[in-house]
Amino acid sequence: MADTAPLLTRENIAVVIPALNEALRIRDVVEGALAHCDRVIVVDDGSDDGTSDAISDLPVTLLRHAARMGKGAGLRDGFAEALRQGAQAVVTMDGDGQHHAGDIPRLLAAANRRPGWLVIGARLRHRANQPMYRRLANEFGDWGIAWGTGYQVADSQSGQRLYPANVCALAGSGIPGEDFVFEAQIVMSAAQELGTRCVSIPIEARYNQIHGAPDFRPSHFRPLRDLWRITSHIVMQCLRRGGIRDVRRSIHANPPVIDDPDGEFSAGIAPRMA
Repeated sequence: MADTAPLLTRENIAVVIPALNEALRIRDVVEGALAHCDRVIVVDDGSDDGTSDAISDLPVTLLRHAARMGKGAGLRDGFAEALRQGAQAVVTMDGDGQHHAGDIPRLLAAANRRPGWLVIGARLRHRANQPMYRRLANEFGDWGIAWGTGYQVADSQSGQRLYPANVCALAGSGIPGEDFVFEAQIVMSAAQELGTRCVSIPIEARYNQIHGAPDFRPSHFRPLRDLWRITSHIVMQCLRRGGIRDVRRSIHANPPVIDDPDGEFSAGIAPRMA
């Protein structure tokens, strides 16, 4: 399947941006995405701050939820629309400006070097800018995702990703998980049902605590609440599947894969203990 995968370009992918009360930054985010992709889909998840109005004149597909349904529902609807439009892959970005649209070509390049893989923008550059509690939460999330996939992932909690079309299609097949749990579940479902692997590319992310209001709103992600939901979801799945020893061996045998042509980070990513 990998050998017949189409070359991904700006013409045959879509950028999906789930947005909840992002009027402050959504226009900049969308304009940045349009500079690198011809097809941009924004899913307004019941915003009440004028998020949709801020981009009403831009050439995007705008989907609107009448009430808040959560990030998982936004991504599901965005994936379905992207596939309906014929996209061969979907790049996801958060609407708060944390991600750089300039990284989209690097996501595409990594995907074309590893056809069929799911590409994650790992927040490895200038990592000192990441608040400590977020870094610890991300590392804990990586540990949990490894148990759901059987391999290690660098920054499994990042929302900037490239999903192949067959992985996007899983979202409509009734896989469990809402809100931020969905992003963990789709990685695990892709690994379990399709044998999909993940590769990470080093990116830099921006944070409200460092760059400061009013440029960035507080994150919707709540580490204690959302990591508990994600981790408990993963643990229950692992217990139901069984084979814990085999999964542990697989995790140790498969350290994170980093697409890093310059070698800036690859040597510094050590296997995580399961």
